[in-house]
Amino acid sequence: MLETLPNGWHDTGDIVAIDEDGFVAIRGRAKRFAKIAGEMVSLAAVEELAGELWPGELSAAATIPDAKKGEKLILFTEAEGATRADFMKFAKSKKAMDLMIPAEVRIVKVPLLGTGKVDFVGVKKLAEAA
Repeated sequence: MLETLPNGWHDTGDIVAIDEDGFVAIRGRAKRFAKIAGEMVSLAAVEELAGELWPGELSAAATIPDAKKGEKLILFTEAEGATRADFMKFAKSKKAMDLMIPAEVRIVKVPLLGTGKVDFVGVKKLAEAA
């Protein structure tokens, strides 16, 4: 059952902005999930698969809008020679959902915060820049 917040709102995990006319624009997610073709996909689970496939290499997932499916996954990795085809083959061998397979795999230096943790805002900006 959905929990109702003040004024009839529901907690969906989305971060939104409401303009002066009352229009709501989704700006991000409080939790790291993608909504692809109506299904929720954990970005952490996609990153975990990448970590198993390319051990010791840093990987981070982000989403960008997709006209057909709502969002699409982009995987950023530091694994030299990483390909979407390799990820797909590995994911299928692990019986992962097809929706967990990124639309693109890009080899980059994954941005980090000063703490050494992945800068997910920076990763999102990389996805949006292409």
